[in-house]
Amino acid sequence: MKRRASFHNLGCKVNSYETEAMMQQLRKAGYEIVPFGEAADVCVVNTCTVTAVADRKSRQMLHRAREKSPGAVIVAAGCYVQDAEAVLRADPDVDLLIGNEGKSRLAQILDGWFAGREAEAVCRISDVREYEELGMSGTHEHTRAFVKIQDGCNQFCTYCMIPYVRGRVRSRKKEEVLREIALLAGDGFREIVLTGIHLSSYGLDFRGERARLTTPYADEAETNEDLLALIREAAAVPGVSRIRLGSLEPGIMTETFVRELSRIPEICPQFHLSLQSGSDGVLARMKRRYRTADFAEKCALLRQYFSAPAITTDLITGFPGETEEEFTETEAFVRKIRFAKTHIFPYSRRKGTEADRMKDQVPDAVKKSRSARLIALDEENRRAFAASFIGSETEVLFEEPKETGGARFLTGHTREFVPVYAVCAEDLSGQTARCCGTALAEDGALLVRICREEEAHS
Repeated sequence: MKRRASFHNLGCKVNSYETEAMMQQLRKAGYEIVPFGEAADVCVVNTCTVTAVADRKSRQMLHRAREKSPGAVIVAAGCYVQDAEAVLRADPDVDLLIGNEGKSRLAQILDGWFAGREAEAVCRISDVREYEELGMSGTHEHTRAFVKIQDGCNQFCTYCMIPYVRGRVRSRKKEEVLREIALLAGDGFREIVLTGIHLSSYGLDFRGERARLTTPYADEAETNEDLLALIREAAAVPGVSRIRLGSLEPGIMTETFVRELSRIPEICPQFHLSLQSGSDGVLARMKRRYRTADFAEKCALLRQYFSAPAITTDLITGFPGETEEEFTETEAFVRKIRFAKTHIFPYSRRKGTEADRMKDQVPDAVKKSRSARLIALDEENRRAFAASFIGSETEVLFEEPKETGGARFLTGHTREFVPVYAVCAEDLSGQTARCCGTALAEDGALLVRICREEEAHS
């Protein structure tokens, strides 16, 4: 009888990619994959530790796995494992620990466990220097496939645990990336999203030991030719019509880099530039490698070379020492840049980081109030950006049908990643069509009509 395995993922798109890779690995090893919460022989929780809330959710899901499958092997994997190994070893609900460099060996580790052998896979992540190839061969996404090309970060911003739990920059070989993209395109995926922990540093480790310790790309020292070359070749893979980039550091946006991106027709004009604060004082305490004037310059470059690109970002509220004046500077900067979407996070103290030891920690109530103000501003900006497509044509990649209030819609996204609803009798999932924006839905999505259905193509 096949062993049954379930998975639960927490955290970022990189974690999602790795969870799917582990699922494929066990499926190939003969396991039956069942939904998390059903009775299983193995339960894997791919954890996150970016905030205290993520830590708590990671523990909750491990305990829930034990509750739903009392006799299962409970596996804690990923970032929280690297940060809280001792805590998890003491947890009676957790059987196996797998860090961020053992996921490719999940099936092998489980074989050892069931054979009664010692089976642990937590290493000193700071010592790891090579990219761990996970061997992905597909995805359960509908039309958009994420491809991990890089791991680790060398930045050490004062608030962030990522360099401590993900290690230093490690890039995936271009040949492996292109092989995976070709497989995905062959399976009918039209849009490829290149993702990583610190995407802007892709290829840095290919340049030798000295480069391992610094990240010049984030400081605008030079254009990242390694990433640019990979993007060009990924866009040229037969069957790929869209290339989307994950989160980038502002410094990577040199004029050369932006100009060359604009010459690649497959590039989606949606750029997620990590801001974190619109106050230069806060940015300095965060040890971010730019100031607001630099960030604004990069946004202007993108708008120079792309017609109405979507610029999205992340913001942290209530960083230690953030005054009302500094927060007001952030609000003003967000209004100035006119982001298409903003992800907002109250600052979360992370033990072991420099910010955790800073004085003038901001009360939770203040963080919550400031987050609410930015969320309201984001709603305003997001709806304004979506509304800018009303009355004009845009390309939509349709994803799946949806029924709301008895009405049937097709859902999808524009190249700028604006969510779209279209009334259409035919299921065009996985196909693109020229559409005309007509209005905004209640949730801020763009309502469209298909301009010429005969132009929809697979």
